[in-house]
Amino acid sequence: MRLSTTMSIYIGRQFIVSFFAIFTILLTLILLVDMIELLRRAASKPEVDFSMVLEMAILKLPHMGQQIFPFAVLFGGMAAFWRLTRNHELVVSRAAGVSAWQFLLPVLLLAFMLGTLKIMVFNPLSSAMLSRFERIEAAAFKGQVSFLAISNSGLWLRQSDGTDQSVVHSRNVFQQDQEVELGDVNVFMFKGTTTFTKRVDAEKAVLEDGFWHMHNVWVHEPDVSSRHEEEFWLETDLTLGSIQDNFAPPETMSFWDLPDFIDALEGAGFSAIRHRLHWHSLLAAPLLMCAMVLIAATFTLPQSRRGGTIFVVSGGVLTGFILYFFSDVVFALGLSDSIPVTLAAWTPSGVTTLLGLAMLLHLEDG
Repeated sequence: MRLSTTMSIYIGRQFIVSFFAIFTILLTLILLVDMIELLRRAASKPEVDFSMVLEMAILKLPHMGQQIFPFAVLFGGMAAFWRLTRNHELVVSRAAGVSAWQFLLPVLLLAFMLGTLKIMVFNPLSSAMLSRFERIEAAAFKGQVSFLAISNSGLWLRQSDGTDQSVVHSRNVFQQDQEVELGDVNVFMFKGTTTFTKRVDAEKAVLEDGFWHMHNVWVHEPDVSSRHEEEFWLETDLTLGSIQDNFAPPETMSFWDLPDFIDALEGAGFSAIRHRLHWHSLLAAPLLMCAMVLIAATFTLPQSRRGGTIFVVSGGVLTGFILYFFSDVVFALGLSDSIPVTLAAWTPSGVTTLLGLAMLLHLEDG
């Protein structure tokens, strides 16, 4: 027997309502916890007021929402299937000849759409807000003013010695082993943050211990004739490690911008494993959402025969914990280049999907 359109819409609506209810509850709890933590950190920062704390908590919320998205699908699916089973609606459908796979289909389609919406719409919003959050946090709580960006126009670096600042631009970046070399370099130097003092143009600059060593340099100062120097040293506290750490984290970049950024990083000789892993994990999100629905069905559909709310709740929590731990382990292997990035990103989704299918086949058709 084929599942009717009305029944499909009804089951899908039950899932969507449960998903958004649980997602909203989890986001509210996260917002409260983040605000408490930010207020604790702001206690020693008189310049950070409550409005800034609230703004930071809201800016970080979409990023945390991405982290709990799969678990909201899992618990939303469990709640919807549990309600349908307890009300004997699925029992009647089974008696009429409708298989579990048929009434799972609308929920699987909705879960796939939610995963697609997550990476195409929710992720760009989250990355933009998280980027602003990290800038505010770095300035307000950490006192950091260094910023590094790489784009099609080259490398842009802003650094400070505590009082004065300088902006370094390079059209070509080369990195090999522990050495970083910039080509076609322009440095804009400021007293404080606004008063321009000089501009330095160099053919190349090599990062050495505590300074940029520049070659074939022209120095331009206001109201002073330009002068040429064979060498010039610009003080810096940067190292190769700190440069790589200061690249925009993949979480602050949208799904649409990551491929170009990865190409720019790798073109400059820098490692882009973390960004590539994050991008592939975003691609795997729709499959992961479907896997969560299969796992939810495993714990809730057979309850008319088994019974036990404790089994459903404990099974779902344990599954979520195992998935989180497994994903972290596999991602760590991918970051260390122990396994291919594609395998590391797709393994959690693939394994969870196969596990859910195997368990449902055993329970329903075995």
